Amino acid sequence: MRHIFASIIIILATFTFSFAEFSKTPSKNFSLLQQGEERHWCPVCGMNLKNFYKTNHAVKLKDGSHKQYCSIRCLVFDYEKIKEDIQSIMVVDAENENFIDAFKAFYVVGSKIPGTMTTTSKIAFSSETAANNFKKDYGGEIKTFNDTFEIAKENLNADIVFFKKKKEMMMYPMGEKIYNSVCKPIDLKNYKKINELKAALKANNFCGELDEKKAQAVALYLWEVKRFENNNVEQIQATHNDKCPVCGMFVYKYPNWVAEIKTDSTHFLFDGVKDMMKFYFFPDKYQKGFTRNSFTKILVTDYYTLKSIDAKKAYYVLGSRIYGPMGKELIPFVSPEDAKTFMADYGGSKILTFDEITFEILKSLDE
Repeated sequence: MRHIFASIIIILATFTFSFAEFSKTPSKNFSLLQQGEERHWCPVCGMNLKNFYKTNHAVKLKDGSHKQYCSIRCLVFDYEKIKEDIQSIMVVDAENENFIDAFKAFYVVGSKIPGTMTTTSKIAFSSETAANNFKKDYGGEIKTFNDTFEIAKENLNADIVFFKKKKEMMMYPMGEKIYNSVCKPIDLKNYKKINELKAALKANNFCGELDEKKAQAVALYLWEVKRFENNNVEQIQATHNDKCPVCGMFVYKYPNWVAEIKTDSTHFLFDGVKDMMKFYFFPDKYQKGFTRNSFTKILVTDYYTLKSIDAKKAYYVLGSRIYGPMGKELIPFVSPEDAKTFMADYGGSKILTFDEITFEILKSLDE
């Protein structure tokens, strides 16, 4: 019995090692296709390309330059901005560790291997035999590039939300602590992408000697939090009892989206701008006796700072790839510059002021 138990432990240990070895061990045949000091990091998320080489994707642009990503998730994230300039798309063959034509690859989707920037892993192989062998060991389904791209596209919003919450718990606080403790002031306007910022952190020794994890934490904090700081705002307070009068959902579950309409006698909280605006146009439908003349203040939550801002002075992005608790949403920002920055990352068809939002637009968001 003791021998059987020992054998099970050895098998589990071997599996765990091979599992970790596949997903985390840097490649021996690592290739960087990007140029410049920033070439070591993903231009979307800032992750070290070498550490996640087996899921690397790359595009060759029509001007002959390349962009290299840690994953198909980050390629999908960037795709709308660059699709007209793409000449070819490549992916790393996880078996031979060289770039191949992504459209000829066999992807194993949903295996036990952890995904890179996604909760659903997507691993590519140059041959169907290799993909099937991998599937036998780790599970998953074999897909084409087009099918895998669509899955990544469908999962993008959920992946963004999932990893943002993880970063809020650990990476942002770590980066803020390091930055405030040891870093020199950094002018974030000098950088167009997070990998450019990360390269500057290393090359200019802004924060002293940082290992990869700490450098990533600082870069994420600076890029995703500090460059959107705005402290001159008040905060909406949601309790566990507050329900959206339009859809009935508990608002406290969605602090990143909460909106509020105040009156002299009470206030109403909503799980997003869309439901708030439905109430704004037809208050009596949801709360008898109230009209727009009853409203004294309207607040929404700025997407970047998560602070409450005056809804009538805010700017709203329509048609982005980011979904709220009730699906398609109007994304609020304190400034048009922030709205434009958001659109460069997440897409969108238009930036609207409060007065430009119509009920017809709200109906289109529910279609």
